Amino acid sequence: MAPTSTPQYEQLTLNYDGAVATITLNNPNKRNALSESMMNEITAALREVGTSDTLLVVLAANGSAFSAGHNLADLVDITLPQARKLFRSCVNMIETIQGIPQPVIAKVHAVAAAGGCQLVASCDLVVAADTATFSIPGIKRGLFCHTPLVAVSRNVGAKHALEMALTGDSITAATAEQWGLINYAVPATELDSAVDKLIHRIIDDGSPYARSLGKKLFYDQLGVTQASAYDLAAEVVALNAVLPDAQEGFVSFVEKRQPVYKMLPNG
Repeated sequence: MAPTSTPQYEQLTLNYDGAVATITLNNPNKRNALSESMMNEITAALREVGTSDTLLVVLAANGSAFSAGHNLADLVDITLPQARKLFRSCVNMIETIQGIPQPVIAKVHAVAAAGGCQLVASCDLVVAADTATFSIPGIKRGLFCHTPLVAVSRNVGAKHALEMALTGDSITAATAEQWGLINYAVPATELDSAVDKLIHRIIDDGSPYARSLGKKLFYDQLGVTQASAYDLAAEVVALNAVLPDAQEGFVSFVEKRQPVYKMLPNG
């Protein structure tokens, strides 16, 4: 079951509402900048949710920006060991998003820049207000967006990804949808309802545990050869087929009734 109380986070809130957990970045005075402490809190909150019975996670933000990325003031006079530690914290955060069993939906109401754009691109699904913008603008301040480009280039084509990184220019939510960076761009007034509809499309039907297997396989097969990807997928689908939820799905089909799934994301 979801916890009845959560640790006291300083730069975000974590709320449970039935089957859904919402992590909300909440440092609006800093435009939800990805300081090392902010990233560590996001990682901790994701890990908490990941071990719960929650079926889905929404990542949202308060203030004028979803996240402006790393605070450049934090990088002044930074040493190489400090820089390595900072950016490793960012990688840990991203890997945690994709490593927990629940689907993670980014709900983007405003600017997502640099590491903030990386954060969005790393979520499983993204719904954005039509007023949101997306950019990886580090080049304009002498720091090429190396790590954000990893995430962006796994969502959009190479030419568009490089265009974003080489120019540092922002793209609109409509363009982000067209390029495949986000799933949907909707009017700002409809953002809440659009996210809610997507949540229910996911969790109202289907086995939560099968979804968790599918999410893991999706990320495991990225970047390997087609033959290796099929080797991974064939083994996972075989394992999935003999599990109680899959057997329930097969039997309910034969018996012409709705399935009753009992397995949760963590098994």
